[in-house]
Amino acid sequence: MFLLELAVVILAILMGTRSSGVGLGLWGGTGVAVLVFGFQLAPGAIPLSAIIIVLAVVLSASVMQQAGGIDWMVSIAAKAISKNPKMITFVAPLIAFLFSVGAGTSNILYPLLPVIKDVAYQNGIRPSRPLSLSVVATGVALAASPVSAAMAAMIGFTSAYGFELINIVMVTLPAAVIGIILTAFVVNKLGKDLADDPEVQAKIAAGEIPAPGGAAAQADQARVAKLEARGKTAQAAKAASKAPTADAAAPLPEPTVAGRNAALLFFSGVLAIVVFGLFPGFRPPFGAETTMGMSELIPVIMFVVGTLIILVARPKVSEIPTSSVFKAGMVSAIALFGLAWLTSTFLDAHADVIRDGVGGLILQAPWVFALGVFLVCVLTTSQSTATNTAVPIALAAGMPLGLLSGMWAGAFAGIYLLPTNGSQIAAANFDTSGSTKLGTKLVDHSFFVPTLVLAVTTIAAGSVIGLLTGMF
Repeated sequence: MFLLELAVVILAILMGTRSSGVGLGLWGGTGVAVLVFGFQLAPGAIPLSAIIIVLAVVLSASVMQQAGGIDWMVSIAAKAISKNPKMITFVAPLIAFLFSVGAGTSNILYPLLPVIKDVAYQNGIRPSRPLSLSVVATGVALAASPVSAAMAAMIGFTSAYGFELINIVMVTLPAAVIGIILTAFVVNKLGKDLADDPEVQAKIAAGEIPAPGGAAAQADQARVAKLEARGKTAQAAKAASKAPTADAAAPLPEPTVAGRNAALLFFSGVLAIVVFGLFPGFRPPFGAETTMGMSELIPVIMFVVGTLIILVARPKVSEIPTSSVFKAGMVSAIALFGLAWLTSTFLDAHADVIRDGVGGLILQAPWVFALGVFLVCVLTTSQSTATNTAVPIALAAGMPLGLLSGMWAGAFAGIYLLPTNGSQIAAANFDTSGSTKLGTKLVDHSFFVPTLVLAVTTIAAGSVIGLLTGMF
């Protein structure tokens, strides 16, 4: 019966993965129905705290986006990247990571991709290096963000053990930063330099892209000279010079004062969450020994932040539900609902078996947990799904919480092992030099090595930091 019920759980997850989106939640709920009606299991606990956190955070972030907050953040990030062109393989991934941590979403990376590509190419740096690592870095960022859906799910599981948001971030944030820096050294050596790459040089010779370091005017002059050499008239050549080059980047969104105010208010809310996590004495008291828990405090802060943004920045409230952050967040909440309910129903019914069997294996070889999270991320491209699937099993096994957090963060890089994610496709499309590739064999794309290296380095750093924090 145990194996049959496990098969139901796995089948529901696989079917949800094939459906993607809200299908994950629907198939999770259907799995609960099969376990309850077919196998007479008691329904598990619905992850209400995690769902409420996701809804509150998504709502506040959506208000910020509608007010122009994300556009303002993108403009600031773009300026920071452009100021350090020679170190872009290190700077761009770290900036993409930090802004994803603050916003709680990796969507902020999309407008930055052409900026990263242009700055790298114009300085003679192979664009695939900073582009690939910047994309992968946003994956582990959600394990360090106080306002990501994955973190909400994690808090929902670990808070019962007295391991709250600040405890998790103290492990995941430094581990991810260390992992990104170490990975940047490796990525900085991947692929041929532009001067030695025959494909890039052939495109330059054919006039398809300008030479590195040249301004747009230089590219236009080269195109004019080429047209004149073919016998075109000067008038035709002049007209052609005004046409946009293939290397032109999409314009950045225009920052506004309202967007700046919205972003600063949102970051103030994130900072307040961190402060309340660090200093429990600041939380509202209930009686002599009880204070407000973070699972209740986070939604309260996010609701207040969203309200302040509406009052100060005055976004169109009616358009908030149509924002990309709102839509993606609602999908995450639905997936969290169904999948977490499914796993809790199964785990509650077989806690002893899992603790003694699978749990024993995880305790003897903790890397099994990291591998499990990594593989679920690969199959579902969802950090929340991986959290809901693997973390309860590790907790039931008694895995040290610091070690669990460190491995959990690094394994999030797995969502980019296969070239199927939107940001990977966008990065390849923006890179007109052709150095960023999606490949044809699933393992020959530009993101494969950065994904593996970042996962290993972050897991290693997270394991050490997690074990050290557990000793104090």
